[in-house]
Amino acid sequence: MPVLNEQNYLEASVAAILTQNYDGPMEIVLALGPSVDNTNSVAASLVARDSRISTVPNPTGRTPEGLNAAIAATSMDVIVRVDAHCELSAGYIANAIATLERTGADNVGGIMDAQGVTAFECAVATAMSSPLGVGGAAFHTGGDEGQAETVYLGVFKRAALNRVGGYDPHFTRAQDWEMNYRIRSTGGLVWFNPLMRVTYRPRSSVATLAKQYFQYGQWRREVMRTHPDTVSKKSALRYFAPPCAVAGSLVGLVAGLLGWKLGYVLPVGYLAIEVVSSLALVTKAKRGAVWIPIVLFTMHISWGIGFLTSRPKR
Repeated sequence: MPVLNEQNYLEASVAAILTQNYDGPMEIVLALGPSVDNTNSVAASLVARDSRISTVPNPTGRTPEGLNAAIAATSMDVIVRVDAHCELSAGYIANAIATLERTGADNVGGIMDAQGVTAFECAVATAMSSPLGVGGAAFHTGGDEGQAETVYLGVFKRAALNRVGGYDPHFTRAQDWEMNYRIRSTGGLVWFNPLMRVTYRPRSSVATLAKQYFQYGQWRREVMRTHPDTVSKKSALRYFAPPCAVAGSLVGLVAGLLGWKLGYVLPVGYLAIEVVSSLALVTKAKRGAVWIPIVLFTMHISWGIGFLTSRPKR
């Protein structure tokens, strides 16, 4: 588990691991980044309470380096990748082990079950669980068990990670997608099982949500630069819709301001789509319905701008 500034979530995340319905041996390694809150104190308390928990330093604070450091400190044949911002469901590990054995897959994963606490977080959770918010990936929206391009987090055979050289430190974001691409490219199988559920805690403000999705857009384009064949006909609409909406709206707005009034059709049309999408999600929101238009707009625009402004990072 890579950990950075997670004092509010770390204890619950580790507790969900320790209370798994799994009888086999287990070791938990926390890769501690340079947190500026009380995260490291919480981690030290957890280590003192349970001998199965240990820590390793992650001076960069970046996820891929933290994951690689934690994996290097373990000895088991199966690696369960966990984030401090999430909680594994009770049968997650047992289901994962059974799925690995049954399918012969190198990596298995399940549903990213976004659950908010505040009204804003609940709105983000609703958007993240809908194709209108994040596209049609099964680990967001659900679906049938089967082969997948990528899965959320992942439970890996160590041999598969060794085969592909672990996580690529180049990728600040999208390292899971890129890792799964290399596993598939070397003949491995990535498998989705909806019985494996992970409770995910969404970002709690517009600013943090915008930063998250801006980085998603940046790094998804970097994956496309590094591995051009990752863009399929199926995924093209999902990847290119936000940047096209941003670029089209900007061009239309500039054209309208310069006197070509028909240009306003593009930004107005995009806003109309956002309104219709928001109305479609409002009825699904348990709380925070009033935030949904802002959440959708933030996710789409931030992802699109990140994609458009992404520069080669090698």
